[in-house]
Amino acid sequence: MILIADGGSTKCSWCLLDDAHTRVYFNTEGYNPDFMDTAAIVASLSQNLPDTLPREQVRDVYFYGAGVSSAQKAEVIAAALRQVFPQTRAHVTEDLLAAARALLGRKPGFAAILGTGTNSCIFDGEKITYNVDSLGYFLGDEGSGSYFGKRLLRDYLRGLLPDGLQDALREEYNLGSRNEILDRLYNQPLPNRFLASFAKFAYDHNNVSYCRDIVLEGFETFFQNLVLHYPRFQEYTFNCVGSVGYNFRDVLTQIARNHGMEVGKIIRSPIDDLVTYHEEGN
Repeated sequence: MILIADGGSTKCSWCLLDDAHTRVYFNTEGYNPDFMDTAAIVASLSQNLPDTLPREQVRDVYFYGAGVSSAQKAEVIAAALRQVFPQTRAHVTEDLLAAARALLGRKPGFAAILGTGTNSCIFDGEKITYNVDSLGYFLGDEGSGSYFGKRLLRDYLRGLLPDGLQDALREEYNLGSRNEILDRLYNQPLPNRFLASFAKFAYDHNNVSYCRDIVLEGFETFFQNLVLHYPRFQEYTFNCVGSVGYNFRDVLTQIARNHGMEVGKIIRSPIDDLVTYHEEGN
């Protein structure tokens, strides 16, 4: 019995796969070691894992996580998994490998993540061979939920949102004062998740030109700053996982084709295809 997890910054999707290939799916909050330590992850898992999950029978946990950028970051999550699943072997690696395996299986190609954050790579069928660093939500993550949220909040705080969006954003998110918003961003935990929550506003109001334009600009910047810097990128199809890429897939397809890149697979979540990958490998 193995457990497979696709750990984004906002949500973690899990699947328990038993020896009869029965799949049991469930979700928890996301676990990014940039923002949570081992103790916090243990506390969350202990509270949110299903009571029916047979923890002692899980022999391996394959955890693919956002923010797993080094062995030290991986160990933050692995240590938590070993505490929660005492009989298991914990295999922790980056979420970008999950995207590549889900989108491409064991074939080479280009894979990207467009969710709370962004990432991308060239995959040779076994490992990631080339990566243009997305640099996280402070410096980069162009085209991500946090990127769109940053733009919306910046314009909101400056009173620049058009077409009644100023009032709509305040009411839909119950936004407080400027100081309260800045405190949430600079002093409270998980600011990237807070920013990314506003991407839904752009989707819900995509009939407004302002929202359409910031999505177009965000994806264009994602291509200009990341995708176009991959050698021979036009030789690959564009493949992507993540809620932002999936929800705005029409715009994303348009931008990709504008740059001479045909679109392959765009999916909301990699978990189904990731389970199939492990199923076929066992």
